[in-house]
Amino acid sequence: MFKLIRRWWKYATAKLTGKFNEAADPKVQLEQAITEAREQDLRLRQQAANVIANQKKAEMGLNSKMDELGKLNAQARQALMMADDAKKKGNETDVTRYSSAAETIAGRLVQVEKDIDSQKTLAMAATQASDQAKAAVRQNSMLLERKIAEKSKLLSQLDQAKMQEEMNKAMAQMNQTLGDDVPTFDEIKSKIEDRYAKASATAELNSQTVDASILEVEQATSDVEAQSRLSQLRSELGLDSPDAAPAAAPVEQVAAPQPEPGTV
Repeated sequence: MFKLIRRWWKYATAKLTGKFNEAADPKVQLEQAITEAREQDLRLRQQAANVIANQKKAEMGLNSKMDELGKLNAQARQALMMADDAKKKGNETDVTRYSSAAETIAGRLVQVEKDIDSQKTLAMAATQASDQAKAAVRQNSMLLERKIAEKSKLLSQLDQAKMQEEMNKAMAQMNQTLGDDVPTFDEIKSKIEDRYAKASATAELNSQTVDASILEVEQATSDVEAQSRLSQLRSELGLDSPDAAPAAAPVEQVAAPQPEPGTV
């Protein structure tokens, strides 16, 4: 039962996360990622500063122990020399006192030497940790700079993606029905082209009909002028007109005025 609840929780979390990522603005998410990277770099630097401080503290402790060791060595030598000098003078009280002081100093020397060995180990470990912390800071700083440098590129790509998505939507609207009562762009275009073609065809037919009438009128006018010219030539030659000539008289009523005799 517990496993089932845990699986359901993981599934619900993944589903909600997926929906959130789909609805979230990538530009805002990018800013959040850069901000988180900067905060992480700051935390890493603070941790590295603590590690380096421990290394400095260990070095200071080691140096202090080394100074103490040097002083104890000098004191031990001085005590031995003073005990030896008292021995030469036969002053047993001073010999005992200085010898006891030398032994006490020697005991402190042994302890300080042990402390120095421990401090050296601590200082070496602190130095190694400090070097690793410095390397981690440098590496993380390079990654942060790289992310910041890529920010402009990603924002440009995001703008291009948004523009392309808008173009895709526009193209889809031209090729898909916007609603039950709204035709597509191609359907509207086809309807307009059909009306234009039909209107053009009708106009062409009407134009051809008018042109035919005009041609008939022009042909009749040309025939009348030809007959009139022939009549003029026959008159000039003194020839009789043919029988068909009178039949053309009614047509001459609508023809243009005949030229005067003698004109060519």
